Amino acid sequence: MTKTQHYIQGQWIDGKGEGTPILDSVTGEHFTNVTTEGLDIPEILQYGRQKGDTLRKMTFQERGLMLKKLAFYLQKKKRQFYEVSYRTGATKVDSWIDIEGGFGNLFANASLRKLFPNQPFHVEGDPVDLSRGGRFMAHHIMVPREGVAVHINAFNFPVWGMLEKCAVNWMAGMPAVVLPAPQTAYLTEAVVKEIIASGILPEGSLQLISGTAKNILDTVESQDVVSFTGSATTGKILKKHPRLIEESVPFTMEADSLNAAILGEDAVPGTPEFNLFIKEVRNEMTVKCGQKCTAIRRIIVPEKLIEDVQIALGKQLDKVTIGDPRLKEVRMGALVNDTQRTSVKEQIEKITKTAQMVYGDFDDVKTVGADAKKGAFIKPILLREDNPFKNEAAHVTEAFGPVSTLMPYKNLDDAIKLSKMGKGSLVSSIVTNDDNIAKEYTVSAATHHGRILILNRESAKQSTGHGSPLPNLIHGGPGRAGGGEEMGGVRGVKHYLQRCAIQGSPTSLTEVTGIYQPKSAYKESEKHPFTYHWEDIKPGMSLETHKRTLTDTDIINFGNVTWDHFYAHTDITSLEGSIFEKRTAHGYFIISAAAGLFVYPNKGPVAANYGLEDIRFLRPLYHNDTIYVRLTCKEKVDREQKGTELPSGIVKWYVEVFDAEPNEDQEPLVAIATILTMVQKKQETFVEMTDEKIDECLSKLTADAKPKWGIMTPQHMIEHLEYTYKIASGEIQDFEIATPEEILEKVHASLYNYKKFPQNSQFPMLEKDKLDDLKHPDLETAIEKFKEQREKYIKFFKENPEAKLKNLVFGELNKYESYLLERKHLNHHFEQFRLL
Repeated sequence: MTKTQHYIQGQWIDGKGEGTPILDSVTGEHFTNVTTEGLDIPEILQYGRQKGDTLRKMTFQERGLMLKKLAFYLQKKKRQFYEVSYRTGATKVDSWIDIEGGFGNLFANASLRKLFPNQPFHVEGDPVDLSRGGRFMAHHIMVPREGVAVHINAFNFPVWGMLEKCAVNWMAGMPAVVLPAPQTAYLTEAVVKEIIASGILPEGSLQLISGTAKNILDTVESQDVVSFTGSATTGKILKKHPRLIEESVPFTMEADSLNAAILGEDAVPGTPEFNLFIKEVRNEMTVKCGQKCTAIRRIIVPEKLIEDVQIALGKQLDKVTIGDPRLKEVRMGALVNDTQRTSVKEQIEKITKTAQMVYGDFDDVKTVGADAKKGAFIKPILLREDNPFKNEAAHVTEAFGPVSTLMPYKNLDDAIKLSKMGKGSLVSSIVTNDDNIAKEYTVSAATHHGRILILNRESAKQSTGHGSPLPNLIHGGPGRAGGGEEMGGVRGVKHYLQRCAIQGSPTSLTEVTGIYQPKSAYKESEKHPFTYHWEDIKPGMSLETHKRTLTDTDIINFGNVTWDHFYAHTDITSLEGSIFEKRTAHGYFIISAAAGLFVYPNKGPVAANYGLEDIRFLRPLYHNDTIYVRLTCKEKVDREQKGTELPSGIVKWYVEVFDAEPNEDQEPLVAIATILTMVQKKQETFVEMTDEKIDECLSKLTADAKPKWGIMTPQHMIEHLEYTYKIASGEIQDFEIATPEEILEKVHASLYNYKKFPQNSQFPMLEKDKLDDLKHPDLETAIEKFKEQREKYIKFFKENPEAKLKNLVFGELNKYESYLLERKHLNHHFEQFRLL
């Protein structure tokens, strides 16, 4: 019998001994065993800590792009994971939530890179001035912890459960050791095998212990982070582990809870909200066979509507087909195993000591395409508790399956109290079209729930539903739900970073943070900052501009152009009692005038104005006041190439506008703003193909030269280039574009990036692994014809600068795009024959 493997210390291994048998949830087949016997847990954790240095040194942008690349890689492999997932009892929809929902966490966290600095650590919040003169200040930085993130996961989401945590700790720069629950560890193993095979993560970023290692917490250290998902009972035991207390190890817990859905009093039968409520409850009872930590366990409805809800919900549950999750007609699969089915029955028995079972039973399970006796099948079960304030079993007992309890309330205050009797949950829902009801419930109940969904006809079409935690929102809840938080966008990433307050001069803190701090020493720029490429711009690089006097005419003209006729700019007779002394310059005119002073007029690396933020006007300026500007690089943010744009990054410029002739009692600084520009990156990948460079390269080419890749001879290569110049000069245009329409835009845009053509790229006109007949008698003649054709190409675009010509691979190209292609293409083939 095979064993579910572990990936530890850079290799795949089996645990020792026979281990625990794992059965197919649908067929009952014994197909693998799980054992963690023989694993050296302290060494596994230490390996992650040591290897994690590579991940820690990566910038947030590098980590984000790594996650994005991994997400795309796994998406291409997803079909194989579905096949494995069916063994867990999950339907295709269930598996989609787990598998592709997990990949979605990678994508979402990858996007967070835009909210972090272009460096390995984060600078949090705004600077704090600790002195009147601004020469002593403080800031907060957050650096990756030097330990490992230990994730102890539940059985119900073996893929999502891993990736929703790992995506966050990887983004923070922290390696992970993942312990999936043994019941479904084989699915986690399948995904981890592809992750490791991809080679995208630095070694040590992910280790997998497939199953329960009871001593996992015995050697954790203060730099580690532990997260747990599972039952509240187990979580509380782990939370009290002496090692966590001794080392002050951060511990976050996400426990199964008695989540509640409340039906508003306005949502009577016949309203869209009533129907939405019934549908939402049915889905939450049956998706993943009810094995969700966010599933609706308590259905709280107005007492006058309880019969209507019970009947409507029963009709919807009648439509739920149970059986082999591979079949399209099956809407609910199986529980994970017989042990879980027994547990569900035991918990139901506790609740039915006071409540009654009004739908479903334990024994009569009709299945489609599966043997009900071999698989862990169970019918949806609806309970009803008519005295929910008196009887608390439904508020404290969770049957982790397709089970929920219906209970009545008299008024909204009662509904709020009932929702809180679960003593803390991950999520609650209020379904109503009355926003006053929604507000009262949300504000009053928020103390006891980690997330609240307000559902009505307006949000329904785009709502992600009661049971869907989202990467950019926190996932967790107070009390029984564990008191922890997972995910949450930037908030979640910070959980794996260590916050440190730093104090010093603005100049020192600029150097430490990599972000210019106000009143820091300037680094006078040798040239205008806008003449530098993105890589050469440094925080603190600064320019002081010449001066400009603001005239009365300037102010009047600006008002006429913008239609901004605020009285302070136009009616000097109305200034009495205001803060203004005379005709006042518009704030936006001051910023516009500032831009006129600092903008560099010539074409250069600055590609575009990208935006304006953090603008402040500190005091008024009047006609005849004179200003000058200090432009300083505040921060740089990396940005991957998009579409038909040359690679660029974002530079944030700190703009200070000064009064050149202030009164003695006035501060000279009158306005500040942060201007964003898109600045092109250096092109250092390709050699520019001038006539001189081409002649130099071809002078090295001999007829017997061997290529670094491919089967071309030197003459075949030159004749191929000649042919492509015939296309580029318009001589050959009688062909269909070979690239499929659905990817043509993306392929076309690739001309603008600085990536080389892949080796062994296949030209559509050439037969694979076969050379065409040569057209010229020798290499010298071929070179001569190549040069002649290149001259025709240059002449064509000189005479037709606005022309667009077809290309076999890249579609229609203009003059500039033809130049980009020529540069890439010649570099590709000249490198192929070692001419560069």
